[in-house]
Amino acid sequence: MNNYLIDNLDKHILHALMANARTAYAELAKKFNVSAGTIHVRIEKMKQAGIITGTQLMIDTKQLGYDVCCFIGINLSNARDYPQTLIKLEALEEVVEAYYTTGNYSIFIKVMTKSIDHLQDVLINKIQAIEAIQSTETLISLQNPISRTVMP
Repeated sequence: MNNYLIDNLDKHILHALMANARTAYAELAKKFNVSAGTIHVRIEKMKQAGIITGTQLMIDTKQLGYDVCCFIGINLSNARDYPQTLIKLEALEEVVEAYYTTGNYSIFIKVMTKSIDHLQDVLINKIQAIEAIQSTETLISLQNPISRTVMP
């Protein structure tokens, strides 16, 4: 099923579910002039093909007190240290995304903290305390004016 090609109906279904993942199949069926069974089959096929991998709850991090978003470029002492370093970074709740990259950094992470003091603590006592990390560079985000996913 990995070679499943989506058509216009699939795209419409995906757009609708991305806007509201809780939309009922019957509502989608009515909107797209097909049966609820067709919607169900299409969604199941996209799940089996790995196009739909789950649903996600969106939260406002600022409402939870996380006021500082930053990105940290990490240089490793050795490329072979990547797997173990990733495991250690994944254990830190403040690290919300990680990327293995080309260019200036071995790993690029997104970190959310409640304050600059919290960021300083995480950076010094958690991230830079990982032995395999040679150096870091921190970029603090001032705002996130564009936040979206890839559209089908």
